Amino acid sequence: MSARRTGGYGPSAPTDESPGSSPEAAIAVHTLTSAAKDLIEGAFPPLWVRGEVTNFKAHRNGHWYFSLRDAEAQVNCVIWSSAAKRIPAQPDEGMQVLALGQMTVWPVRGDLQFSVRALEAAGDGLWRKALEQTRLRLEKDGLLDPARKRPLPAFPRRIAVITSPDGAAMHDIITVSRSRSADVELVIIPAKVQGDGAPESLVAAIEQLCRWGHADLLIIGRGGGSREDLWAFNDERVARALASCPMPTISAVGHEVDISICDLVADVRAATPSAAAEMAVPSRRELMGRVDSLSKRLAAAAKRREDRAVASLSQVQKRLSIAAQRVVERRRARVELLAGQLNALSPLRTLARGFAVARAPEGATLSRRNQFVSGAPFDLWLRDGIVAATAGAQRPLPDGISSSPDLPTDGPPTLERA
Repeated sequence: MSARRTGGYGPSAPTDESPGSSPEAAIAVHTLTSAAKDLIEGAFPPLWVRGEVTNFKAHRNGHWYFSLRDAEAQVNCVIWSSAAKRIPAQPDEGMQVLALGQMTVWPVRGDLQFSVRALEAAGDGLWRKALEQTRLRLEKDGLLDPARKRPLPAFPRRIAVITSPDGAAMHDIITVSRSRSADVELVIIPAKVQGDGAPESLVAAIEQLCRWGHADLLIIGRGGGSREDLWAFNDERVARALASCPMPTISAVGHEVDISICDLVADVRAATPSAAAEMAVPSRRELMGRVDSLSKRLAAAAKRREDRAVASLSQVQKRLSIAAQRVVERRRARVELLAGQLNALSPLRTLARGFAVARAPEGATLSRRNQFVSGAPFDLWLRDGIVAATAGAQRPLPDGISSSPDLPTDGPPTLERA
């Protein structure tokens, strides 16, 4: 109820005037803007609006301010920080977008504005932009370098799995792992994989695993879903946490056609969680087949090595036999040469040519006339025997005949042949 003035400055009486219908029934500015807000919000339900982004500004408190325009009009827009966190990237100036929101009035200033709850670019522009920006930052820091990729352990004993405890991915990983080997231990680290808080939950799970540090391998992922459902695995915080993991990692996000930032950062990307389990857990049957194959290859290699060794030994024996024969022949030739030389120098050869050698009874060779004493006995050695003789008178050699070289004086002449 409003009051009607009765005149002067006395008290006013009750009146039937509506608020703001007269100076006396004036309302506050805040009441006006709040009423306008209620009226406009009641008249316009949430709806999608198409337009071009202009005058975009991101405030330090996390709110986004911009305008949507077309050829004939424009409207001021706001995206509060709580809603901005769910939008993958800031829109570019001039980008055509679809905005879901509601017309409202900001009571503080009385401005008409469109409060945006969701924003999509034509096609998947915003999602692609956010993905590319994250990829470029990670690439700049070397986290996408193929050289940093680590090989998976051949025989892991304990595998950590980060995924939703209620999802099909965990069931698939457990089923495939158990069918391939019952000896591998699986450690499930539950995490939220979609929606608000999913990136923080995944980062916390990875950090928990790193602090524990007793796993040989990490599988992180989830089953299929929409682009929004998988978006937590494109979060830069999750990617950096995964890159810092001390053990090899497998990323298995969505289906084969889905590629996430975690897939690019992980050491190995699996098309599905089931494929990740197949990569991580060696099959007992496959191992036995590999062992059998390796045994056969090893036996064949040993046989080839043995055959080569036998052939090589045979060649060495032949070469040694030939070399030894050559040595024997060279030494035989040398001995024969020396024997010929010795035979040529032998006193017996001298005797064979018609000469004689005089020797004293004690065996000393008498090669000079002053060694003979008249009447003394001596032996005369001929080519076919020995003649006992007695020394007579001495006389020199006839003129024109020179003395011959001294004959050996070290015992009876002998001839040795090798």
